[in-house]
Order: sequence, then C-alpha cells, then structure tokens
Amino acid sequence: MKKRNHPHKKTVHFIGIGGIGVSALARYFLSKNYKVSGSDASRSEITDQFKKEGVDILIGHKPSNISKSASRRIDSIIHSAAVKKDNPEIKKAEEFGIPLKSYAQALGELTRQYKTIAVSGAHGKSTTTAMLSLVLIKAGFDPTVIIGTKLKEFGGKNFRSGKSKLLVIEADEYSGAFLNYSPFSAIITNIDREHLDYYKNLAEIKNVFLKFIGNIQHDGILILNKDDKNLYSLRDKIKKIAKKNKLKVYWHSIFPRQSALSLRMSASLNVPGEHNISNATAVYFLSKSLGIKENIILKALSEYRGAWRRMEYRGNLKLRIKKSIIHNSKFIIPIYDDYAHHPTEIKATLAGIRSKWPKSAIICVFQPHQEKRLKSLFKEFTGAFDDADALILLDIFKVKGREETKQSVDSLKLAEAIKKRKSDLEIIYLPHSDKLKQVLKNLIIRNSQYSHTFADSHHIIVMMGAGDIYHHTKRLLVQK
Repeated sequence: MKKRNHPHKKTVHFIGIGGIGVSALARYFLSKNYKVSGSDASRSEITDQFKKEGVDILIGHKPSNISKSASRRIDSIIHSAAVKKDNPEIKKAEEFGIPLKSYAQALGELTRQYKTIAVSGAHGKSTTTAMLSLVLIKAGFDPTVIIGTKLKEFGGKNFRSGKSKLLVIEADEYSGAFLNYSPFSAIITNIDREHLDYYKNLAEIKNVFLKFIGNIQHDGILILNKDDKNLYSLRDKIKKIAKKNKLKVYWHSIFPRQSALSLRMSASLNVPGEHNISNATAVYFLSKSLGIKENIILKALSEYRGAWRRMEYRGNLKLRIKKSIIHNSKFIIPIYDDYAHHPTEIKATLAGIRSKWPKSAIICVFQPHQEKRLKSLFKEFTGAFDDADALILLDIFKVKGREETKQSVDSLKLAEAIKKRKSDLEIIYLPHSDKLKQVLKNLIIRNSQYSHTFADSHHIIVMMGAGDIYHHTKRLLVQK
C-alpha cells in the first residue's frame, strides 16, 4: 500500500503578535489550521494566552528569531504597523527571501476573499464592531470577526471564527491602513483630529476617509453619522463617490432625542452615553439594510454588556477607614477601565458616566498616551475632564516607535493648565504610580470630610488611557 503524502502545514510568523489587531489576525490563521509563531517586544496577557494555547512565542525582537533553520519552516511573515524596516527580524526575513506583509496588507487580502463589512472612524470602532457582530450572530449570519478589543461573547478573545463568507472587521485609519481593504459595506462613526503623528492636519484625515469610501465595492452600503460635523462636511463629495460607485448611503442621527428611534435605542442599551446610542443607531441602519428584523436588532443590542477596557467594570477598591473619621460615605468603590485617550473620547465617556450615575463622585485616573497627541491636542485636553469631580494625572505612556522627538508638554503642565481653567476640579499630578492606592485613599478621606459632593455621594473610579494603566487597576482591586 502506497504511503499517503501529507501536505505541508503552512507556518505564519507574526512580528508584534501581542498587539490587539495583529493577535486577532493570528487567531484567524490558527482557526484555518496554520502553524503560528510570533514575537513581541515585551510579555503581555495576550502573549501569555498564546503560550498557554501552544503557540511558539518569542519575547524580544532578535535576528535569531528568524534563523536559517527557522526560515525554512516559515512560509510568510506578517508584521504590525509599529514594526519599522530596521527591525532585526524584518532584515533577516528579507535576507532569506521570506514573503513579508503588513497587518493591513494581510487583512486586505482577506477582505477580498470574504463579503466584508468594515467599521471605521476616529472613535467608537471597537464598540460599534462588537454591537454589529452580536446582531449578525443573533440573526443567523454566522460572521467571522476581527476586532480591536476582547469580548466576553468571544470567550474573552478578539476574534470569532464563523462558517459563512461574511467577515466583520475594525478598520483603522492610522497610516492609511484601511485603504488596503475592499468591503462591500462600511460604517464610519466620525472623523476627528487623531493620529497627528502621522497625518498633518484634519484636511488630510478627511481626504483619506474619502479614499476609503472610494474603495467600497460597487452597489455597496455606507452608513454615516450625520451628527459628526467633520463627516457631514464631506456630504457633497461623498454624494459624488456614491453616485459613481452606485452606493446606498444612509445618514443617521440621534437627534431629536425624543424621536421614536432614539428612544428605542436608548431603552435597549445597557451601556451609558450618547456616543453609544449613536454607535447602536449606526448598527441598526446597517442591520436593517441587510434585512434583519428590528426585534432581533434591539434584542442583540440589549444583551451587549460592553467590551474589554470600554467602561469595563473590574472590581472594587476597599478602604479600611475608622468610623469616627467619616460617617456618610460608603467605601466599597467600583473601579472601571476605559480605553479613552483622545479628548473627544474622554468627554463622551465621562458624560456617559455622569448621565448614568448623576449623584456619584467621579474620580478619573488618566494616563496620557503619546507625547505628540498631548502636544497637538493640548487645549482640547484641558477641557476634556469637566464631568469629573477629581482627576489624578499619571505620566505620559510613550509608544515605542512613535515618539520621535522630545515634546514641550508633559502631565504636570497639563495638570497646571486644567487647574487654571477649572479651579474647582481637584487635580493631582502623580509621577510615582506605585503610590496610587494611598493617594486615592487620602483624596477620598479628605474630600469626604470637607466636600459636600464627596461626602454625600457614592464614588466611582475610572482608570482611563490607551497605555498600560490597566496594570495599575489590578493593584487597586480587592483581593478575593
């Protein structure tokens, strides 16, 4: 009997596998029975999880990760946008002739193999993608999903493998990544001055979104937020693209708030804030355009409980304080993690918290993300925390590969500028984050003794930022 030759199991190596986007794509290849390996600059929860699942994970970018013997086993390499050309693994791959693709290029290829829905915008992409995915699953569409956050519904992962030919992706505009994609349908949540380390100004950002719209397949569907002034300012140009490519365009709005649709959206959601009502409304319009019934849409939206680091409840801070000091406050204090790092996101998140818990004292612990962003949007940051009762500012989280020059701003200067603008906001600059728990305790005791707002209220702590601030959250939680 002739021995059957088994086909070679293809191997894909990911440089930057710990990233939230790259890791989701790695999971896609794992689901297709590829052998996956990966490297990252530092260990993380994501790399640890991959290791537990048997993925070969290498910490540190070294030439030896792509040795001559290893290169014979690697069929292709996919790298994150943060990986530069001088990366030692990139150099070795070029030396050995291993095919190289960026994350966006590899995902772009998938968008042409599937019927793809892309969710884009400066803010709200992950939440909108999550909401849409849950609606499509409940409606029986069984999509594959690649998303930039972790969902409980996906087993705490950022990827779902579906059996249909429908793919839902979060489409990031940074470095023009989403120009690689070819969706049949798209949602754009908003346009803002974001990623200013790459784009020169708002005009350039608007133009790249117009190019993205131009990449939507003929006879496709486009859902747009009428309430976003930057997006709505492009309506005439969008109309021309839509006419040329025969796109069905739907503009949505949450105003007037008393409209029947806005009231139904608001009543269905369990996540706070007008921004989330807007995200859900975009999902509603796209779902309706796909023929999904309203009762299924609203039921799926009502079951959405949020995503990783999107107002995610993490546990409680418990303070042991003598009863003789304070009588009116409760000191089992809920802690939430939130990814907001842009002034627009910060304002929207804090406004949502304020609307849901109007009588609570909100303590925001914020870690600025990237020096360039803080410098470019410094004025906007000074007005972003008005709905907080107290603000603790940590030092800037510096992004590897994206901090080119020393900027003239820092967290201390931001604290001073906010205090000058809003003198009644309690602000603490904290360069030593290991003292955070004690600082929070002192703040709560002090203000509960002398401030009416704090003494007669429950407290809420929001750990906010796109860096590693969520590691500090773990140190605050009550140990079970």
